[in-house]
Amino acid sequence: MTEISKELLTQFTNIVSEQYAIDESGDQTHYTHENRDIYIGKTPLVLRPANTAEVAAIVKLAHDTCTKIVPQGGHTGHVAGGVPNDTNDEIVITLGRMNKVRDLDLAGDTMTLEAGFILENAQKLADENDRLFPLSIGSKGSCQIGGNISTNAGGTAVLAYGNTREMVLGLEVVLPNGDVWNGLRRLKKDNTGYNLKGLFVGAEGTLGIVTAAVLKLFPKPKSRDVAFIGLDSPQKALDLFQVAKAGAGSSLTGFEIMPRIGLDFVLRNMPDTRDPMAEEHSWYALMEISSNRPDGDAGAIMHDILGEAFESGVVNDAAIAQSITQQDEFWAIRELLAPAQKPEGGSIKHDISVPVHSVPKFFDDAETIILRELPDARICGFGHMGDGNIHYNISVPLGGDSKEFLSNRLRINGLIHELVLSLNGSISAEHGIGKMKKKMMAETKDPVELNLMKALKQAVDPQGIMNPGKLL
Repeated sequence: MTEISKELLTQFTNIVSEQYAIDESGDQTHYTHENRDIYIGKTPLVLRPANTAEVAAIVKLAHDTCTKIVPQGGHTGHVAGGVPNDTNDEIVITLGRMNKVRDLDLAGDTMTLEAGFILENAQKLADENDRLFPLSIGSKGSCQIGGNISTNAGGTAVLAYGNTREMVLGLEVVLPNGDVWNGLRRLKKDNTGYNLKGLFVGAEGTLGIVTAAVLKLFPKPKSRDVAFIGLDSPQKALDLFQVAKAGAGSSLTGFEIMPRIGLDFVLRNMPDTRDPMAEEHSWYALMEISSNRPDGDAGAIMHDILGEAFESGVVNDAAIAQSITQQDEFWAIRELLAPAQKPEGGSIKHDISVPVHSVPKFFDDAETIILRELPDARICGFGHMGDGNIHYNISVPLGGDSKEFLSNRLRINGLIHELVLSLNGSISAEHGIGKMKKKMMAETKDPVELNLMKALKQAVDPQGIMNPGKLL
């Protein structure tokens, strides 16, 4: 730890002006606390630059003085990737003021946005121009495009459109020495050497700071159908998914799975929610069909899929949304699953992925482990069935002590991750590594892969000033 002098802090402040700098005399809580307060850091200074030139000037000064910096977007992450360490020798750079639309190319179906642009605003911009920007996650109202890129955010549309990486055509990045790489190309084909943009997508700010991006736009669906479906088990959900894939192909744009206890949490803790179905079921699937044809094509596909699934005994019941409002209500239940758990007390959370065919086995084996280790715990595993990403969360028993329950976190994490790896899965599907999973990755990743990552980090950031203590 090296204390940053007052003179140097003044130099950093002068780049953005005092109005856009928060020192220790101000309220830094939002920038130093992880969402669940598991990690709490310290910083002598938070800087809020207005443009790429200011970011570059900050990073150049940091490079010349060996000052560590922590890039930060909307600060909605789950692995403490944007939280400074508690050493009080790292400066936080938050990009919320950089929220301009630099370009909108409807002929080429792209938009160029600055890193601080809010995801929900990006969705609205696309919609207003008869396009779709499909990236959608629960924190869309506050997360930022730069953070989405730096964590390679996933969400509910990965099945049809892929992760953030698949939506990025070009990037502008401030490198650790203060240079600016202008890679804001709109090209879908560019075979001129290494795929540099791929280095920064998912790098969690450890190789540079993303300041702008060229993002793909897609045709806006002309018809859409959403169904909430009652099932007996994850295996039945997988069976339904296979029927849906065969019947809908690329028109299958969403397929989520959730247990009854998750729906109970939502109904109990989230206002203005209601059960979509008259009877209770052990499991539910949320399925969306979209079509570029305006003639109700999505509805016909949905009815054919459900008809086949009913005949084969795969599903027990289904409610098909009768309006756009009801479609949004069905999706809101899925999006509210995570916040609905918070009022239930302490929760041990996992963001894992396994091959799609292994999802039912994961649920079965994980339940056996949890009921053996924590017999009264309430298991709420839900997520993106279509891409094998499950948020496997375990809530404290009713009336239990949350602090005592959470003392089991590392032990339970180890057991669940051991199961995941035995199924050739990943310990982090879409939340990233950050500080929380750094040790886990070191213990589970192929040493050859780790060494390649370390070599890249050393080559791009030899001083180690970019988001230290994260990822590697």
